[in-house]
Amino acid sequence: MPEIGRLHVTIQTHSSRLVTDPLRHSGLVSVARGGRLSARTLLTLLGDWEGSSPTYAALAARIRLLITDGRITVETRLPSERELAAALGRSRATIVAAYQALRDSGHLVSTHGSGSRATLPHITGHTSSPDQGVDFARAVPPPIEGLEELLATMSSTITKALSGPGFDLLGNSGLREAIADRYTERGLATSPEQIVVTMGGQHAIALAAHALVRRADHVVIESPTYPHAYEALRRAGARLDVTPVTPDGWDVDHLVSLLDHLRPALAYLIPDFHNPTGASMAPEDRARVAKAARRSGTLLLIDETTADLSIDRPWDDGPFARHARGVATSFSGSGVITIGSLSKSVWGGLRLGWLRADRSMVQRLVQARPAGDLGTPQLEQMLGERIVRALPELLPRRSAQLRVHRDVLRRQLEQHLPSWEVPNVQGGLSLWVGMDRPASSALALLGQSRGISLSAGPKFTIDGSHERFVRLPFSAPVEDLARGIHILAECWQQLSGSSRAGLGEPVGPPTMV
Repeated sequence: MPEIGRLHVTIQTHSSRLVTDPLRHSGLVSVARGGRLSARTLLTLLGDWEGSSPTYAALAARIRLLITDGRITVETRLPSERELAAALGRSRATIVAAYQALRDSGHLVSTHGSGSRATLPHITGHTSSPDQGVDFARAVPPPIEGLEELLATMSSTITKALSGPGFDLLGNSGLREAIADRYTERGLATSPEQIVVTMGGQHAIALAAHALVRRADHVVIESPTYPHAYEALRRAGARLDVTPVTPDGWDVDHLVSLLDHLRPALAYLIPDFHNPTGASMAPEDRARVAKAARRSGTLLLIDETTADLSIDRPWDDGPFARHARGVATSFSGSGVITIGSLSKSVWGGLRLGWLRADRSMVQRLVQARPAGDLGTPQLEQMLGERIVRALPELLPRRSAQLRVHRDVLRRQLEQHLPSWEVPNVQGGLSLWVGMDRPASSALALLGQSRGISLSAGPKFTIDGSHERFVRLPFSAPVEDLARGIHILAECWQQLSGSSRAGLGEPVGPPTMV
């Protein structure tokens, strides 16, 4: 297996003393594409997998889920049957039967002399039609009301895109000016030269990771967090250190101590309507974190892609970077790179995002960009400029829509799953729901057999924890929310009754957004 580096997970003991425990990369996280998964790693990922099903079937079902949601990546080589049997304390015949079940379902390919590698079945073999399912895996709202009218106004000016550059690493000047003006209006003085337009928020995260993280750099992330962010940081070679966050907020003492203790190169945080917990960091805590980062020399990568999704939060602290004191002005945002996007607030199909940073950092980002792409499409940017200018008018419509959906989901959960802990979020797109026992992976697996796409709690962590939680977006149509929760309640009752569960065969990995 190629050396990928060491993962450092920082934990807090009962005495509140920070302890850094270096663990092998293979110990807690999924392996890079084409690597080898040790039996020890697989045991960690499996969690509490046994049920009333035959042992081989329960093991195969849990491995299917790990492959489906990306915790075991395609082409990863699984442990040998003999190695896994020894690690699990099971007979080799049980492991042989489990691997055969995975080959039969299209999730494993075995080659003599090369072992068994994870794969995904062909989608054409799936019998359920898309309109019969309910998608609880993706937090993707419909296009915002008013977008059609803005699109219609483009017809008379669309040819102007031909007069612009074919390749533009910074982005359209009109769009950058519109984004800068919005930051300024929200309390953070910004010039267009401080903006780099990207192809969505995920592209912005990946570009920042590529440009700013060197192999073996310490990088702090939240746990749980947005999965594709930690994947991008890990791909850049980061050693990931975690700080906890719950629907009630951050352990700011832990986060500040972590920054002081490790002096990490980068910290990736989602302070507004955190994905997945929905929490928002209090203004005084933002100031404290910004001060600690400045003291430790840590660059803050602040993800504000959900910041415009307030439903009924009674306060707005403006951009996080307002708390970062710079040299030129008292609040220049120095030391903070801010990620923004229109995909959550306006429409998922509009792949427009941006990075806001000081000018020297912008130059660094632009220099690194050609390795991945040569610029953002001009037509989308022309539309994006109009949308950004219209956000003060558009966002209240999104807020009203999300309020209805959030309240429907909460009522359905309280009615059909009263033992679950349902947070009262004030914005964002989802609920981080606490179940009465750690079985989110089993629920996700059983849900797939009933047409429910669901992401288990461990997907949002690097260590396989949070089995007691599940993220439930409220972005789907209201009728789908009601139908989906009704089916989930039936699945949960089936699991709680120790019924035979988890034998459905998933189709492919859900994209986490």
